[in-house]
Amino acid sequence: MTTQLFISPSNQVWQHTKPGDPSDNHTGWTFADPESKPFANSIGLGGPFPSSYPGNTPDPHLHAKNIREIYEKVGDKDGKYTVPILFDKKLKTIVSNESSEIIQMLNSEFNDFSSFPEVDLAPDQLRKSMDDVDSWIYPSINNGVYRCGFAKSQQAYNKAIEELTAAFDRVEEILSKQRFITGDNFTLSDIRLFVTLLRFDEVYVVYFKTNTRAVANSAVLLNYCREIYQMNGVASTVNMAQIKEHYYCSHPDLNKFSIIPKGTDFESLLKEPHDRNRFLQSQV
Repeated sequence: MTTQLFISPSNQVWQHTKPGDPSDNHTGWTFADPESKPFANSIGLGGPFPSSYPGNTPDPHLHAKNIREIYEKVGDKDGKYTVPILFDKKLKTIVSNESSEIIQMLNSEFNDFSSFPEVDLAPDQLRKSMDDVDSWIYPSINNGVYRCGFAKSQQAYNKAIEELTAAFDRVEEILSKQRFITGDNFTLSDIRLFVTLLRFDEVYVVYFKTNTRAVANSAVLLNYCREIYQMNGVASTVNMAQIKEHYYCSHPDLNKFSIIPKGTDFESLLKEPHDRNRFLQSQV
């Protein structure tokens, strides 16, 4: 389906989106500009960061310099200028900027263009189970890491980390007994969980203070992540260097000098053999 969908990753380090207006302090995602010079973070420290990476392209449709301009060019000036964006290049409008909606659309609305139209990651018989797990995984884990990282009080942090830790343990318990989060079938709910677990050790444990748990310390979750990472086409979507650069360098209030921790090379652990096939044997 990538032959029908143009994917344009933005640069990782947030920059001022109205650099010519000193009264406008908004910072956010920018598109690659191969002709620009390297830059520092939004308060002029850290870096220098390249203005373009391999695979990060300028906006070919609206020729916007940043994500904010995309919103403004389609008449939306009231939002938070968030990503991801599913953009209709024919109608020149934003279809959705909600990731949970976009993955549903990609699962079912593009089958005419899909290389694997028979794949359904949200089958009707599993919708209720998916909704059930999403209802607590999202607030406690997916959003829970942000609630920890951007907490403005000790009380708020304590509440968030306690809920995150309990949810982490709950996921571990479920996945110790079955192959995927809703049972025997890989679903969109697994994708939603995986993308947070992927970043957990390298980013959230350090940057967002979620250090009560680590994926590398859980044989169950590490092997669960290994299986998904090793699925066809998944590893090529992971760029840990850019993931870390975005988080550690886009929030000067959390990391003034944009120092990127070396980390433990969590991704290398995902390339090792997994043990999840044991659930296939148990089904025979």
